[in-house]
Amino acid sequence: MARVIAVVNQKGGVGKTTTAINLAAELAELGKFVLLVDIDPQGNASSGIGINHRDVEHGVYHALIGAKSFRDIITHTNVDGLKAAPATMDLAGANVELVPLERRESRLREALAEVRHDYDYILIDCPPSLGLLTVNGLVAAEEILIPVQTEYYALEGLGQLVETIDLIRQHLQPGLTVLGAVMTMYDERNKLSQAVFNELYQYFPNKIFRTVIPRNVKLAEAPSHGKSIRHFDASSKGAKAYEKLAREVVETEGTPE
Repeated sequence: MARVIAVVNQKGGVGKTTTAINLAAELAELGKFVLLVDIDPQGNASSGIGINHRDVEHGVYHALIGAKSFRDIITHTNVDGLKAAPATMDLAGANVELVPLERRESRLREALAEVRHDYDYILIDCPPSLGLLTVNGLVAAEEILIPVQTEYYALEGLGQLVETIDLIRQHLQPGLTVLGAVMTMYDERNKLSQAVFNELYQYFPNKIFRTVIPRNVKLAEAPSHGKSIRHFDASSKGAKAYEKLAREVVETEGTPE
């Protein structure tokens, strides 16, 4: 059965979608069967791997409301071993439309049950908020990966995310664990980076990945070409960093909490 990992941080612009796309692509490169689930209404994870979400007829939204089975919305990508469940424009209204539905927090988990045996990894790219879509992503997951930008305000709101995780553990998904935090957009010239690491350690002792994702122009350019960084520029620092991160994630398979 797949490891289901939600990539989440309610603060925008921290490299969350970049991490979801490139970690998924690198896991596929390691021979894993991977599904990338885009539950962000902006659809950046979909477009970042070459899917125009405006042209997608059926996506995650239709699975959440029960109009389509999850298997029916999955599409191929340009990466061998990687498939995607894309976002569509309809997803923008899901936070409101899900409210009156039964088991509204568990809709994604129940929909994913159909395909969990088809993959080694399922990565969920969550919206930059703590709304009902993100709650669905957390309830559907067993592990959480938190990208944190190495800048002064990076930890703003992280306490709220930790509280949300604790609430979901208590009431909806007791098996939810933090896989780890990964520092992104690292600039070695920035003296704040070590300070951010030290403060982050207070939230997640022994849960910070060794791999640090650098600030890299190629990483920023790759999504506009609909490609992962490996398929855009495999020799870049960004590509090498995400390859290391994928290997670290694989090393945690079967590791007790």
